[in-house]
Amino acid sequence: MHFSGQQARWQETAELDPPRPGEVQLRVAYAGVNRADLMQRAGHYPPPPGVSDIPGLEVSGTVIGVGANVRSLAAGDEVCALLAGGGYAEKVNVDARQVLPLPRGFSLRDGAALPEVFATAWLNLFMEGNLQPGERVLLHAGASSVGRAAIQLCRAFDRPCFVTAGSQAKLDACAALGADEGFNRHDGSFVDAVKAWGGADVIVDPVGASYLPDNQRVLNADGRLVLIGLMGGRHAELDMGRMLVKRQRLIGSTLRGKSPAAKGEIMQALYTHVWPLLESARLNIQLDRCWPIEEVNDAHACMEQNANAGKLVLHISARQ
Repeated sequence: MHFSGQQARWQETAELDPPRPGEVQLRVAYAGVNRADLMQRAGHYPPPPGVSDIPGLEVSGTVIGVGANVRSLAAGDEVCALLAGGGYAEKVNVDARQVLPLPRGFSLRDGAALPEVFATAWLNLFMEGNLQPGERVLLHAGASSVGRAAIQLCRAFDRPCFVTAGSQAKLDACAALGADEGFNRHDGSFVDAVKAWGGADVIVDPVGASYLPDNQRVLNADGRLVLIGLMGGRHAELDMGRMLVKRQRLIGSTLRGKSPAAKGEIMQALYTHVWPLLESARLNIQLDRCWPIEEVNDAHACMEQNANAGKLVLHISARQ
C-alpha cells in the first residue's frame, strides 16, 4: 500500500520486489515532509528517471530485507534513509549507502527528521560551499528546516552565520539556535545589514532570482553563492563584472538527483561528523509536528502556508 500524490489517498500495489544487490528493504515507520513533495504533487518537480513517482525523500524504519553484497546492515536494524522518492509507502528499497543507523538515543520518529535536512545543510555548506575556518555564512530562509540544521552546523563548527527570515519570531528562533545576526526580509533589502556584519563568504540560498543582485552585492571576494531553490523565480540579471572582479562563484546544487555513490559520501560525512554531535546533544532535531499519513493533505497545507516551525513527519507504520 502506498500514497498516491495526485489522488491524496492510499492504494494497493503489487508486492515490492526483493532488494537488488547493494540494496536493503525497509518497513517504513515515518516519512519526512519536504517542500519537494509539494512541488512534485503540483507537477513541478518530477522524480529522476527510473525513480518511483511516489513522494517522499527520507524515511525511518526497520530493515526487513538485505540484498547481496550488503555487509553494513542486517534485518532488524532501525535506520533512517535518504531517498530519491518512494518514501510515502509501507516498504521501500534503497541503496545501502544511503542508509544510516539511528543515532544513539533517537527514536524512529526522530530519525525521519534527520536525513534530508542535515544532508542538504552539510552538502551545501561544507562540500559545495567549501566553507573554511573563519569564513562567514549568509543563510536565507533561516527558520526553514534546512536553515535550522545549517545554523546548528555553523555554531558547532565555529562558523559565524547571518540569517534572513520572515518574522521577528522566526529570527528569535534562529538566534536561539546559534545565529549571530538576522534580518527580517519584510524590512526591505538585507544588503546594508549584511555588509555591516562583514559580508558573506558563503551564501546558501533557496530563493533564487529575486535575491541574486543583492546576494552579489554582499558576497565577498572569492565568495561562493550556493543556489538550492527557486522560490523567488528562476530568471534574473547576473552582474558578470562584479562576478569577475570579486572572483565570485555561483553554484547550482540539488541533492535528489545525485547518484547513490555521491549520496553515500554525504551520508558517510554525516555519520562521521554529525551523528556524534546529535548523540551528545550538541545538535538537535527541530521536529514541529507528526501527522498520520491519512492527514497528509493537512501536513502539506501546513508547509505550503509556512506555518510550521521545524520539521513535519508522517506516521506510516500504524497502517501495517
